[in-house]
Amino acid sequence: MPPIGGGGSKGDAGGGSDSRFFTTQKKGEMHELRLELHSTDRTTKVDAVKKVIASMTVGKDVSMLFTDVLNCVQTGNIELKKLVYLYLINYAKSQPELTLLAVNTFVKDANDPNPLIRALAVRTMGCIRVDRITEYLCEPLSRALRDEDPYVRKTAAVCVAKLYDIAPGLVQERGFLETLHDLISDSNPSVVANSVAALSEIAETSGQDVMKISAAVLQKLLAALNECTEWGQVFILDSLAKYTPADGREAEGIIERVTPRLQHANSAVVMSAVKVILSYMEIMAAGGAGGSGGSNADSIRNLTRKLAPPLVTLLNSEPEIQYVALRNINLIVQKRPNILENEIKVFFCKYNDPIYVKMEKLEIIIKLVSERNIDQVLLELKEYATEVDVDFVRKSVSAIGRCAVKLERAAERCIGVLLELIQTKVNYVVQESVIVIKDVFRRYPNRYESIIATLCDNLDTLDEPLAKASMIWIIGEYAERIDNADELLDTFLETFEEEDPAVQLQLLTATVKCFLKNPEDTQDMVQRVLDLATEESDNPDLRDRGFIYWRLLSTDPEAAKLVVLGDKPVIEDDTFRLEPNLLNVLIGQIATLSSIYHKPPESFVVRARGHPGDAGGIGDVADDGEEEEEEYEDENDVQGGSGAGGGNAGAVDLLDMGGMGIADNQPAESGGGGGLEDVFSGGGANEYEPQARMAKVCTADKSGGIDINAGFRQVNGKITMELEFQNISCAMPVNSLAIQLNKNSFGLSPASQQISLNPPITQGGSGRSSVELVNTPAMLAPVPAGQPATPQVQIAIKNMSTGNVFYFAVNFNLEALFAPDGALDRTAFIEAWKGIDDRKELYGTVSDLPSSSTDIEGVQRKFKANNVFFIARRPVPNSEGQEVVYFSMRTVTGMEFLAELTFKQGVNACKICLKTESSAYGVLAKVALENLLRN
Repeated sequence: MPPIGGGGSKGDAGGGSDSRFFTTQKKGEMHELRLELHSTDRTTKVDAVKKVIASMTVGKDVSMLFTDVLNCVQTGNIELKKLVYLYLINYAKSQPELTLLAVNTFVKDANDPNPLIRALAVRTMGCIRVDRITEYLCEPLSRALRDEDPYVRKTAAVCVAKLYDIAPGLVQERGFLETLHDLISDSNPSVVANSVAALSEIAETSGQDVMKISAAVLQKLLAALNECTEWGQVFILDSLAKYTPADGREAEGIIERVTPRLQHANSAVVMSAVKVILSYMEIMAAGGAGGSGGSNADSIRNLTRKLAPPLVTLLNSEPEIQYVALRNINLIVQKRPNILENEIKVFFCKYNDPIYVKMEKLEIIIKLVSERNIDQVLLELKEYATEVDVDFVRKSVSAIGRCAVKLERAAERCIGVLLELIQTKVNYVVQESVIVIKDVFRRYPNRYESIIATLCDNLDTLDEPLAKASMIWIIGEYAERIDNADELLDTFLETFEEEDPAVQLQLLTATVKCFLKNPEDTQDMVQRVLDLATEESDNPDLRDRGFIYWRLLSTDPEAAKLVVLGDKPVIEDDTFRLEPNLLNVLIGQIATLSSIYHKPPESFVVRARGHPGDAGGIGDVADDGEEEEEEYEDENDVQGGSGAGGGNAGAVDLLDMGGMGIADNQPAESGGGGGLEDVFSGGGANEYEPQARMAKVCTADKSGGIDINAGFRQVNGKITMELEFQNISCAMPVNSLAIQLNKNSFGLSPASQQISLNPPITQGGSGRSSVELVNTPAMLAPVPAGQPATPQVQIAIKNMSTGNVFYFAVNFNLEALFAPDGALDRTAFIEAWKGIDDRKELYGTVSDLPSSSTDIEGVQRKFKANNVFFIARRPVPNSEGQEVVYFSMRTVTGMEFLAELTFKQGVNACKICLKTESSAYGVLAKVALENLLRN
């Protein structure tokens, strides 16, 4: 919206500005404002509305002036009209009945001779997200889409997307989508750009391809590309990136028209053009098999040369733009490293680069390093290791180690640089060097062990857990080459109980290795370590490992040697660590948040669900500010699990299940679709019985021919994982499976590892099973400080018929963890609510609710069935039809959550406020309530 300030008020004549309206007002200001709003003097009235807007902007409630401000809308002054419309947009939801009084003014303004006023009326009606306004919006919008003035048409195009959010069915019924398609052929490029933007937004909202780019539309878009504004170009380029050309020839033709955008001054246009070119290069490469392979290869080489200069130019921008460009370049060099293979010097860090830019540059240097440039890269990294920023120095030392792991021929030179850095005796340099040298040893076993003596000389400088653990691993792994290995380990054992768990685990393993290699001299030491691990420690991982080693050593020392001293897999170069499918998705998301987070959009954006019966549209009653806040949620909000190959870089590896036996386990409950208990269970099922939200978690190509759906629920106080199996292509009937869960945020593990399927599932058949889960403290994965808990539960299943082991992950819904004893009395609830810091509150708005979820009594029954307990309800003062309801819930692990839900009569939405001391799980609890309301 244009600036609301004007130069015509008396206050401005004296050199003042609109900032004076934000000064603190005295008591009785509302009464004075009401008088001024009814003033006959235009300047006084404009100033009064500005004061109202200023108070509204700083958070004051000025809704009591609604009718007084509304009366000011009957004016020919465009500045005053803009101010009143701005006020109406903000308060329309809380005063929907009164907003209807302004409808006649909107309709009249939509026919005004002034195109600015016509556009303003249509834009405002689109921004007022009240269902009853939409029926009056259709006629003015229909006229505006065919208005003679392009400013009105481009405003109306965006308004169609806003209307689709509220009433998608109405948009389709009135043919507005077809009108938008017609506007793509408009003579004005701004209208074309806004039409493309509106259709793109609708496509994202509905999940349907409403763009439908044909050959004629394509030519119109390419023609408008040369004439519209820079942001219009971004919308058009993003649409082109989603278009799939018919063949390599068409792709090359489009690229020729897009290539000039690489020289644009706006970095967003440049990155969008890069996205289009990279996407189409894949099609050109695939089309090379059709007989024009040589010419396509030449074209791809030429494009590769053209892409480098604009990307390099972006690095001369402000640091923030540099960072965004570097995150995108990080993806590009993983997809096509040859684009920037000769430009590594531009990524060398400058002394005045911010730390976040330096860190990204280091990542790209590692990806571009090769045997041709390793010498200059090592000189540069060695220089960085003398900087004053500790984090940057550590990253630089780590980069040297990663170069060694990546380039076998350069590994010796990298180790030489690391040894030089160790000689500096700088504490954090030495420690980081030890950590990366351990990785070099694992990458190239039995090649560089001559430097171990140098590392042992610096043992006293190690005080960080990771460095200690790395050094202990080296001592244990090469104990036969270190004369005093037992003495070195003994120095660490003196402080065993105070050490970090990672150090304790390494000490235990290293001592056992040392014992197996030299049993005569280390028997007392290994006995002492096993005693400390099993009797003095309360760390379950350490105790379990201690008992396993003890049992192995006491029963079969030869088996212990095979387990502890067996050959270890050589670590791989992880420079290009993104899984190819994920990388392709992210390349298609260049110049968006996905390319900065390096995550697909669905992992951090949650979109509201569509109206029942509508084409996937979203209806949201949140005001504009809340809508934006709710749009971007934590990755933990995403529904459904990711497949086994999901590319989760930080995931913990699942345990090897190759040797799992199930003979001693009891079978889990098998679900075959009901039995006698179902028939005679007493008539109708509970209307609100908890249901598992099933999601496909593993496809046949990853699990030996079996499709798997999974979900969680709680039944009769037992947490269960519901599994649905469909035998797609497994020749052997599936009758017996074994299941194991990795450590997870909820401490869940199966009560029994055996799953029996009776009858067996033959090829083409399907079956169900329920696995009871229990809470086991040893299975609880710690949540990193300051981070939200991940809902992901990693699962391994072994098909006992074929011996095939497959892995997948599924998101756990927290309502399945709520305990039956989570109810609080009102006094305890009030005390708990007051005792939780307001900064630990989480807010959300759930829209498009079914009717059962806007009836408070129905919500109470539904929540009670899921162990969410009603506390109290009360009407909201001065807000007719609005009620607040309070609920409490407690998990079986003892975490408490308190919730405040706000409902309004006639509105199919609910606002949620949730408070908890268990901040890491707050988002999961809020999502649980949202899901219960939606289902």
